[in-house]
Amino acid sequence: MSLDFSTITASAGFLADGAVYTLQLTAITTLLGLPLGTLLALARLSPRKWLSTPAVLYINLMRSVPLVLVLFWYFLLMPEVLRILLGLEHPVMIGADMTAVITFVLFEAAYFAEIMRAGIQSVKRGQYFAAIGLGLNYAQTMRYVIIPQALRNMLPVLLTQIIILFQDTSLVYVISGNDFMGAVSKIAQRDGELVLMYSFAAVCYLAVSLSLSLLIRRLQSNLSVNAR
Repeated sequence: MSLDFSTITASAGFLADGAVYTLQLTAITTLLGLPLGTLLALARLSPRKWLSTPAVLYINLMRSVPLVLVLFWYFLLMPEVLRILLGLEHPVMIGADMTAVITFVLFEAAYFAEIMRAGIQSVKRGQYFAAIGLGLNYAQTMRYVIIPQALRNMLPVLLTQIIILFQDTSLVYVISGNDFMGAVSKIAQRDGELVLMYSFAAVCYLAVSLSLSLLIRRLQSNLSVNAR
């Protein structure tokens, strides 16, 4: 079996566009999903049942179904749901890109919420009472005292979740997204180089994930030294 690496070099631009899309989707999901996840975590920790109960139900629902199922549901059913709700004659075309962004943000927010909940609970209770004693209200206490410490405590776990998110973006190709995995799949099918292209994709994902894992390990070591 001979491998023709010219297939990769000839399609470098197309692969690069897919890689950029994958990184952009990862970044957008993180930037939007983390604040949403933080709000969900605060709602889940709230003593008010009308806040905590919906948050618990949402988080458990999203963590109990596969991401690919959520992608298919939103991509195939949401246009019909919007058509019915808006009273239109034709389905509302959402598109693969918008579907990917919305689905990933809503899905990953549930995982970020659990991470942030653990981080908030890891902050000593005395920090909260000290902030209240200084005259800060609940929102100010969370914004300036509790959440910054929670982020610091859970930063390695958050980065690990971002690595998982980066890997999960490969599922976008099932709805014909323009991500890196989608580009690899199209080239593999076009040129008949399935082994080469999927092996190349595996090496790329491994290289990025391993590099980020080493970064997380170094960060954990630095945090351990600073905490002493």
